[in-house]
Amino acid sequence: MAGQLAQLFINGIAVGSIIALAAVGLTLTYGILRLSNFAHGDFMTLGAYIALSANLQGLNIWLSIILGGFGTVAGMLLSEKLLWSTMRDRRASSTTLIIISIGLALFIRNGIILIWGGASQSYDLPVSDALTFWGLRIPQNQLLVVGLAAIAILALHYLLQYTKVGKAMRAVADDIDLARVSGIDVERVVLWTWIIAGTLTALGGCMYGLTTGLRPNMGWFLILPMFASVTLGGIGNPYGAIAAALIIGISQEMSTPWLGSQYKLAVALSLMIVVLLIRPKGLFRSTI
Repeated sequence: MAGQLAQLFINGIAVGSIIALAAVGLTLTYGILRLSNFAHGDFMTLGAYIALSANLQGLNIWLSIILGGFGTVAGMLLSEKLLWSTMRDRRASSTTLIIISIGLALFIRNGIILIWGGASQSYDLPVSDALTFWGLRIPQNQLLVVGLAAIAILALHYLLQYTKVGKAMRAVADDIDLARVSGIDVERVVLWTWIIAGTLTALGGCMYGLTTGLRPNMGWFLILPMFASVTLGGIGNPYGAIAAALIIGISQEMSTPWLGSQYKLAVALSLMIVVLLIRPKGLFRSTI
């Protein structure tokens, strides 16, 4: 039993790393744009499928992932141009924004089904043997996922803390009107927010595709753990979202011997509810 739990713990770190990549993008868009984007998971799926098309055409998987990132960023910027900027100008309510994002999610998902079909697919990659450490079998893809997630998170930390763009993003998240009066180009900050969110989201989608295969609804099934991570970690706090995503990923995987895999989402939501009953603002302060 101890060996099984250790194996599930390793799996949970990989799952949590994938959720963390997407949850960071989700918490950035909320913290800066005040947008609860329910289409975020489907943008994650879109990036993975764009990478799939490139990979099946014979392109290297790393170049395919880069193309998936560009495609996801382009889709997010297009939605900003056509939807979100207009809604901000009209001062649309949060309820209106949520309804629009759900509609956008359905549009993207059905577009994916129309173009790529509804069947499960996978990247064209050679089969690699799992590595064995102290009796634990760790697929190489899982090590890759955790390593890339760590690099992406460190890069995000550097950007937020030590660059002008990051400091401007934090200022806009604190008070957008004050930031605008102070001379910060808010529209440029919005642009960078979508670029960062799209890049991390596409990377998370591609990593998820590497470990489990691709399905048109895979991002939709991850949207609840993503929102749970954002809420649990403190809304608008990317570091809190990362920590909460790892907690949720590990908890979900380690609960399966007792509850079964069908209750993973229930575990994530139950954990969020319990923590919020004790700390209503989440584990960390809600700020970038």
